[in-house]
This record gives sequence, C-alpha cells and structure tokens, in this order.
Amino acid sequence: MPAALFFCATMRRIRTLLRLIGATAFWSIVVSILWVGLLGIVDPPVTWVMAQQAREQESFRRIQTSLSDISRNMPLGVIASEDQRFMVHSGFSWEAMRKAFDRNKRARRIKGGSTISQQTAKNVFLWPGRTYLRKGLEAWFTILIETLWTKERILEVYLNVAEMGKGVFGAEAAAQRCFSRPAAKLTREQAALITATLPAPRRFNCANPSGYIRGRQQWVLRQMRNIGDQLDPEVRKRVWREGR
Repeated sequence: MPAALFFCATMRRIRTLLRLIGATAFWSIVVSILWVGLLGIVDPPVTWVMAQQAREQESFRRIQTSLSDISRNMPLGVIASEDQRFMVHSGFSWEAMRKAFDRNKRARRIKGGSTISQQTAKNVFLWPGRTYLRKGLEAWFTILIETLWTKERILEVYLNVAEMGKGVFGAEAAAQRCFSRPAAKLTREQAALITATLPAPRRFNCANPSGYIRGRQQWVLRQMRNIGDQLDPEVRKRVWREGR
C-alpha cells in the first residue's frame, strides 16, 4: 500500500476512534446527570453494599423514611461527627483531606477524609474500593449531587443508605434494631450512640455498646453541643461567615 493511502487509512481510523470516545464520554455524562436527577426525587432502590450484605448476613434490614420522619438529633449527630461544615461546603473538605493524608502517612490503617456528600455519592452510585477510577467517579458524582440536590436531600439519602450495623441500613432500621423505637423518637444520646458506630458498623453494636463506643458517644454529644443546630438557617449563616 502506498504511503499516502496508508496515512489516510490510519487517520480515518484515528478519527473514528476519537468520535467513538467522544460519543461514549458525552452519553456517559448525560446518563449520569439524568441518573442523579432522578434519584433527587426517587429513593435509591438498592446499593452495591446492601446487595453484598444481604448475601453475607443472616438477617438484613432496611426501612426507607423521609428526613421529616427522622429525629433532628440524628442528622445533627452525623454532621457533628462526620462533617461539621457539611451545610456550607460545596461537597469537599480540603482541610479534612489534608489532615487525613498527614495522618495516614503515619498510621497503619487508612482513614478517609470524605464528606457526607462524598460518602453518599460512593454509597449510592459506586462500588466499594480505593482505586483511582472509583475515586474519580466519586468526585464526579459528588459534584452532581451537590449541584442537583439540596443539602436536605443529601442528608435524607445518606440517612437511608448508610450502613449502621450488620445487615442494618438507615436510621429507621438502626433505631428499631437498637432501641425498639422509630427514628422520629431518637433522643440526642441515642442518635449519638448510633453515630458513634459509623466508622465500623459491622464491628461496633449500638444495641450492646462497648466502653469505647460509649466514649465516642460522649465525644459526639460534645461536638453536637459545640456546633449547634446547623439545620437552622441562622446557625448555618454564622458557620459560613466563620469559615470564610
């Protein structure tokens, strides 16, 4: 084949490949935006971790409930423990990530600096793992939910999909399992106790808390007192001003 014809054929193949890559990227973006938009109004049916735990655990429980039917103590406890600037940041906490990076350089066990938004994106849309691909997708979905959902919707989804015990998902299931009461009636102490188990919900048990978990519960309660009611718009404004 003459060199000119070979060059033209090669360029056609490259253009075809680029068009295919571009179309794939375009439709991936469109589908992910529509997917996130849909779950902004429709409850997520199941997550990867739920499916995994349903196979592994002897019992499985998940009860979907709206944020208005969950005691205010529960989202406030989660914010105090997991992400104290959740109501005012745009999905990422660079300070938390920096601290986690510095801590992990010295620690044997890796601990993340993920916000509630990042945890929600990971739980709802992705699979468990620490690959660069998954982290990149987590960042993309975090941007989408922060753009398309309200903070209250992010909290509502998080409090319904978060693992809160062996085979237990969501605040309602945890409240019934640990305290035999609905999530709407959780006291500050009970919400703090559930929250205290979140770093390792399969290892810790809010129905039979260890001394360590009791200590974490007291720490969560102190944090709740320190940050105040961040669901209150006036408190949120103060937190935003102080963080500027």
